Amino acid sequence: MEPGRAGWVLLLLLLLLLPPALGAAAPGEFDPYRVLGVGRSSSQADIKKAYKRLAREWHPDKNKDPGAEDKFIQISKAYEILSNEEKRANFDRYGDAGESQGFSQQQHRQFHRFHDGFYFDESFFHFPFNSERRDASDEKYLLHFSHYINEIVPDSYKKPYLIKVTSDWCFSCIHIEPVWKEVAQELEALGAGIGVVHAGYERRLAHHLGAHSTPTLLGLINGKITFFHNAVVRENLRQFVENLLPGNLVEKITDKNYIRFLSDWRKDNKPHVLLFDHMPVVPLLYKLTAFAYRDYLSFGYVYVGLRGTEELSSQYNINVYTPTMMIFKEHIDRPADVVQAREMKKQLIDDFLSQNKFLMVARLTSQRLFQELCPVKKSHRQQKHCVVLLTGEGEKFAEAYEAFLTFAVANTKDTLKFVYIYSHRQPEFADALLMDEEKYRGRSAVVILERRNNAGKITYKALEEAWQGSKEDNFILLDLLDQLRTDPGLLSSETVVADLNDELAPMFLIRWFYATLDYISDCWDSLFHSNWREMMPLLSLLFSALFILFGTVIVQAFSDSSDTRDSPPSGKEETATKTEKNDASFSKENNSRIPKKGFVEVTELTDINYTSNLVRLRPGHMNVVLILSNSTKTPLLQKFALEVYTFTGSSSLHFSFLSLDKHREWLEYLLEFAQDAAPIPNQYDKHFLERDYTGYVLALNGHKKYFCLFKPHRSGDEGGTLGSCEDYDALQHAEARGKSSCSPGSRSIKNKLHKLSFWMERLLEGSLQRFYIPSWPALD
Repeated sequence: MEPGRAGWVLLLLLLLLLPPALGAAAPGEFDPYRVLGVGRSSSQADIKKAYKRLAREWHPDKNKDPGAEDKFIQISKAYEILSNEEKRANFDRYGDAGESQGFSQQQHRQFHRFHDGFYFDESFFHFPFNSERRDASDEKYLLHFSHYINEIVPDSYKKPYLIKVTSDWCFSCIHIEPVWKEVAQELEALGAGIGVVHAGYERRLAHHLGAHSTPTLLGLINGKITFFHNAVVRENLRQFVENLLPGNLVEKITDKNYIRFLSDWRKDNKPHVLLFDHMPVVPLLYKLTAFAYRDYLSFGYVYVGLRGTEELSSQYNINVYTPTMMIFKEHIDRPADVVQAREMKKQLIDDFLSQNKFLMVARLTSQRLFQELCPVKKSHRQQKHCVVLLTGEGEKFAEAYEAFLTFAVANTKDTLKFVYIYSHRQPEFADALLMDEEKYRGRSAVVILERRNNAGKITYKALEEAWQGSKEDNFILLDLLDQLRTDPGLLSSETVVADLNDELAPMFLIRWFYATLDYISDCWDSLFHSNWREMMPLLSLLFSALFILFGTVIVQAFSDSSDTRDSPPSGKEETATKTEKNDASFSKENNSRIPKKGFVEVTELTDINYTSNLVRLRPGHMNVVLILSNSTKTPLLQKFALEVYTFTGSSSLHFSFLSLDKHREWLEYLLEFAQDAAPIPNQYDKHFLERDYTGYVLALNGHKKYFCLFKPHRSGDEGGTLGSCEDYDALQHAEARGKSSCSPGSRSIKNKLHKLSFWMERLLEGSLQRFYIPSWPALD
């Protein structure tokens, strides 16, 4: 080999071997191991203990040192990196303390310095695969598995996502880069979400998405994935994102149907939005906006250049040359708010719509609407009160409602929300406020209330007499509201209200029908567009069904032929045989439903049986674990056994309990992966280490590494209260600190597991939300 060529080969080998060695953290940069004071070989248990100790020491509420807050932030950041196996491995390999994976920016800088030392640069190789150059525009869109599961999927219910799956050394990925960059910038400005998955570093996420080759483009909306199969050009990608959206988001409005459209506010309980524009098709920006606000507003589009919209444009004095957006609430003859602009930008539309999400007097049709319109009081200075009209439907109550609406429009304030409710549709709510008094029966009533917590506790005051909408009623209500500004104690009555029924939720048959359509659509799409790897589950199911069918036919044929060779039995023997077979089949059928044992076998989950009962649990098996403490062990186990007894017949279910006093850290680590279902306390909360989790139930799937979560029921059986303590949240904190002046009895503790059997049914149906984790932590 020539000396010059040998030198270049050695140089290339050095370039390939050096980058991993350059990944160590520089002395002056952030090192999570040094911050927590642990070694690189430390276990997760050691890291948690070090974090808890330092968090207590440097918490800003306890440590008055000027640098305590910065130190606490560094400790939290270090724990965030080292507690996540992927981030920890990424730091160990590349010295990257940030969120990016693969080659970090520090490694790139060191790599460039290495180049400079040998007096050549990367352009010498003329390779088009440099990830720094090619993926610079994609860096802000990079997705990781936990980020996708916890943030992107929930956000897809507000906006559609266009996701690209790419990798290094991919020729086709380079060819689509210009089109992708242009479309990504355009769609992001319109309100769509953009994501990029690097299959080389995020194999788990790429497999989860079903992307087995690169490049792959797919759409995500309402948690559902749709693959893009056309040529990668700008118009196809725009049309693909537009086709992801439901077809009934925006209604075309003309002179013939605008009165009907605007009058539907009584039916759907929403303000109605009209966009007047000279474009023949509905703009994509408007469709994306309609999807984001579909739970609050109804959207219509008026093409002002179309014949048949002249009356509508004249009615509201529309400038046909400038796009105009109007919001209509209770009065359809005049808009409640108007915005005009030559270019309707997303920010302008969002600001306009967010200020007009509700009617002047909205009807409480669900618990979510109640929580938004009447938020919980968070501080003594905050004054948020709701004035509620409890009335009925029909002409009999129309006058009282109109008078209440007029009063609300004249007394609109930031601290007041005016709402109404149909008493016969929400009887539990109405009975809790009016106590079923005879003077309100068949008549309207007005109540001023303030929510105290999310468990349903409120303070309120009802008008002494029924509301008729007279001038005297108006004066009485106005006087009470004036007194309330200076005397918060005016709301002297307290009660606990149940959650409101969702009046506008679709019926079960309709939901089942739409779910069936979605499933058929997915199968049809897989049949014509998916590759063989994606088709394998469907083909396996099909061949299994055919095998069982033909096997049954063959077995039946042989059994019939053997029966004909035997002599026919006598009539009595035949009757006895049939009876015996029927009894046997009946007993088998009942045995599949009835528990095999007369008791529930519940074992304690400890570090000794942790591996066999969870980590190495067989596929398809789950361990249902009850969280309890020493003080609540007996009543909780009794109630747990009653609730799960009917499910002990299943051999795939195991039942255990976990001591909160011994394994709190293990439980809190698991709950960090639960989104919205079990929010972990804020780190700055002084009680974040004393949270009471007794009564929580976790269904753990050891093989697939996920769990489902049941939270304790917050109200007593059959509408009862929790002992003599009315504030459930305060009671929990008091129990955790051991200072409760009114500790709940065994019945109140058992009420935590109220409706656990219904949760178990949903668990077996597979309809519960699943929370995936990277690996099972050690139980120490």
